[in-house]
Formats: sequence, structure tokens, C-alpha cells
Amino acid sequence: MSNNRAELDIGYLSSFIVILLFGSNFAPLKRYDTGDGMFLQWVLCAAIWLVALAVNLILHCPRFWPFAILEGYIWTTGNIAVVPVIKTIGLGLRILIWGSFNAVTGWASSRFGWFGMDAEDVSKPLLNYIRAGLSVVSAFIFLFIKSEIPCNTCATDTTLLLTEHVINSTPDPCAGSSWVDRLLAAHHRLLGCSLPVISGTLYDSTFVPIIFIKDHDKRNDSI
Repeated sequence: MSNNRAELDIGYLSSFIVILLFGSNFAPLKRYDTGDGMFLQWVLCAAIWLVALAVNLILHCPRFWPFAILEGYIWTTGNIAVVPVIKTIGLGLRILIWGSFNAVTGWASSRFGWFGMDAEDVSKPLLNYIRAGLSVVSAFIFLFIKSEIPCNTCATDTTLLLTEHVINSTPDPCAGSSWVDRLLAAHHRLLGCSLPVISGTLYDSTFVPIIFIKDHDKRNDSI
């Protein structure tokens, strides 16, 4: 009983740390122009790889499963949408929509054993389905929340540090802006609400390869 209690406490503490860090890791992006986000994605993935390398060395290089590479591919694909979503609907609304669809997809995949994982049994199925239904309802409610993000961020209220004077030319206020900054208001909203749904689904599928390996390794060692 004491071991189970200790594991439960560690699980809750780890979840709190994950919520705190994942909920604020993109906050610095509000202060800088990130363009279309591809350079940010490259730097972010490089930093994650360095941290993972250090942890791997600390753990004395445990066995490597090639199938787990799929986890990084899924996460990176979903993470590409971060910058466009923040520019269109903001960071807070993005987390609400992403988290709701992340929770629903995670519940369905673990409850019904999607993607080759072992299905989990619950002691009270009715309460489990009610919780999942409320998550679905909240996810669609979040889609109707209005954000105060300007629809066109390439306005003329910013001054460039260096300007190149060209004779008989008209300065373009949107020069150097990304494709997200040039979207119309309707496209802003559509893009900002659809990308978190896709990225939330992909984020939840991130750990599918790891869980698949763990579930199948219990029965055989053929992976």
C-alpha cells in the first residue's frame, strides 16, 4: 500500500511539473517576432535533443528502440502549428482548444485500445463516459471564444532599425512578414481554431509508440 501511495504522489507531482512547464514554455514567444516558426522549430528541437542526450547519458545509455523515433516525428509535426496559432488566436485560447482535444483523444485511445495499445478497464464506466462527454462539449465551446489578436500584424506602427532607401519606390509595410500576417480576418479565425485541433490530436499520439512498445514487450521481445 505504501509503495502504491508513493507512486501516486510521484505521478501527481510529475503531472504538476509538466503542466507548469508545458503551459508556459511558449510564453517568451509573445515578445519576439518568430516569422513562420520554422527557425524556432529547429532551435526548439535541437534544445530538446540536447536535454534528451544528457538524460540518456545520466541513465547510462539504456536500450534504444528504433520504433520510438516515430514519437519525435509526431510531436514535431504537431508543434509546427504553434507559431501560426499564437499569431491568430493567442496563446491562452490555443492551450484551451489544444488541451481539450488532447484529453479527448488520449481518453479514447487508452479506453478503447487504439493503435495497437492495450485497452484500459475502468471501475465506473458511466462516470468515465460523462467526463469524456464534458470534455467534448468544452472543446467545442472554446471554439466560439473571441480573441483580441489583431488580424493584420504587419501594420505600419513598427519601425525598422535599418531601412534601405530606393528611388521611386513605395515602402511595403508588410515586407518581411510571414504568410500568417497576411491572412484575412476570416482565415485567421479558421486557421487558428483548426490547427490546435490537429496539433492536440498529434500531441496525444506522441506517446503511442512508447506505450505500444511497453505493452508488447510484456508479451514478447520481438520489437
